[in-house]
Amino acid sequence: MEPVLKLEHIQKYYGNEGNITKAIQDISFSVEEGEFLAIMGASGSGKTTLLNCISTIDTVSAGHIYLEGTDITEIKPGALARFRRENLGFVFQDFNLLDTLTISENIALALAINKTPTKEVEPRIGDISGKLNILDILDKYPYQVSGGQKQRCACARALVNKPKLILADEPTGALDSHSSQMLLSTIQSINEQMGATILMVTHDAFAASYANRILFLQDGEIFTELHKGSDSRSGFFDKILNVLTIIGGGQSHVC
Repeated sequence: MEPVLKLEHIQKYYGNEGNITKAIQDISFSVEEGEFLAIMGASGSGKTTLLNCISTIDTVSAGHIYLEGTDITEIKPGALARFRRENLGFVFQDFNLLDTLTISENIALALAINKTPTKEVEPRIGDISGKLNILDILDKYPYQVSGGQKQRCACARALVNKPKLILADEPTGALDSHSSQMLLSTIQSINEQMGATILMVTHDAFAASYANRILFLQDGEIFTELHKGSDSRSGFFDKILNVLTIIGGGQSHVC
């Protein structure tokens, strides 16, 4: 079976001759359908640059990135916005919600941009909101709900167009510990119950422990990877900390 996402010998460098900085050096990996993959690494390891290349926000210097067989490194700039709308869902740490729109309208905006038929909008909002337990706040504005509820709204907006790949960039970065745990449980549920394919960039071992597999970056290269397998989340967390001890990184706590 063809993987949802496949990277082949990706390189990304900045600058010009005599002053070149390599942010990514020959990275290759694939993500299978329904997988929840986390990418970890210290600041400057290349994880955000890698995410930007996958999301087509930035261009690669060499190599190819395929999304379900489409070489996205070959898509012309004028077609990139449409490609993102139709294939990718984004969850950011700062929510990126519009305060002048209700929660329902924020979700509907993603459908409107994708030119979803009007008769389908309300049922699709209701369906995804029910799965994410935000039906009771659809008529409220972002400033009237908690950080965790805002992030679940952001998840609903990312999922409502049924994208091939969900990209999450430090999704718990703006949340307290309780809201973080609730959001991560939600993302895990989205993966397990809805079969969503998720790629999450994080520096936090606690967040990464919810994933099925983790790639660790160091100096723009894959240092190693971990598979959760049959481990408990607590056991997987301990293995993550062991790797971070070797490559350098933050530490958290899991119960």
